[in-house]
Amino acid sequence: MKVVIPVAGIGSRLRPHTHTQPKTLVPVAGNTILGHIIDRLVEAGVHEFVFIIGYLGEKVENYVRRQYPDLQATFVVQEPREGIAHALWLARDQFRHEPDGVLILLGDTIVDVDLRALIATPGNVLAVKEVKTPALFGIVENGPRGLVTKVVEKPRIPKSNFALVGLYKIANADWLASALERIVEQGKRTHGEFQLTDALMLMIEDGAEMVAAPVDNWFDCGRKSSLLEANARLLNRPEFLRRRDYSDFPDTIIIPPVSIGRDCQIAGSIIGPNVAIGDHTIVQNVILSESIIGSYSELRSAVMHDCIVGSDALFKGTKHSLNIGDNTEIDYS
Repeated sequence: MKVVIPVAGIGSRLRPHTHTQPKTLVPVAGNTILGHIIDRLVEAGVHEFVFIIGYLGEKVENYVRRQYPDLQATFVVQEPREGIAHALWLARDQFRHEPDGVLILLGDTIVDVDLRALIATPGNVLAVKEVKTPALFGIVENGPRGLVTKVVEKPRIPKSNFALVGLYKIANADWLASALERIVEQGKRTHGEFQLTDALMLMIEDGAEMVAAPVDNWFDCGRKSSLLEANARLLNRPEFLRRRDYSDFPDTIIIPPVSIGRDCQIAGSIIGPNVAIGDHTIVQNVILSESIIGSYSELRSAVMHDCIVGSDALFKGTKHSLNIGDNTEIDYS
């Protein structure tokens, strides 16, 4: 089965990190967001990829070709960027004749689900997760026999709290391509963009049967809080919890789970839990937890929690030499 991954977005909610790189290449748990996505798809037996690129798209293409040279990858440029359905409409000729259908996975979404089982499920499958604020998401409504009766983008009055998580398996790819053509030709926009939910709704109205498949975990990595949550959840997998030799880091305490890149210099620090540090980074006299630190960065004399630090960045805190007498109170907060 061929997979289509839209990665054209600007990623404004992750600024300033996305000023210099696309959000799908932001690091998380020892990899990039896109790297985690590709690795899981390859493990599930998927080898044909279509990437829809736009903002800083050459960086995405260079990354894929460098890190995954054996991947069968095609790149489609979305310019201007007018929504997910518009992106898929531009790429429709790359998937509409696929006999086994098409898998669509948004490029800023990490989903915990058995991809092999989902791909093997007959018919059309929409991955969903129960949420507390359904008005912020595309929502699925179920009817008799467990079939989806309605999909709607960010409804004002939600009638369901099952959100679409950005993973779709469409059995009849040509049917989807035709629905995308209809909404683009008709200029049908929702919230100012061409929405995939509208194309799926056209298919349902024309008789397509779709089922909703709940997922275990879903991380929309487009904002700081969810990116740090994804980092922590991914780091708590067995490969990061195993004991490792950190003797190269003098006077340092490592509290798993952590991911530390190649050729890092760490001294006099407490690292962890839930910390991912990129390659060639210097950390000295730092207490660091629940954070993501990019490659070629430098941190000195700081206490840091819930931080995202980009690559090639420098942060130096302050040092104090104190001679404090009785009944003294000093508050730096």
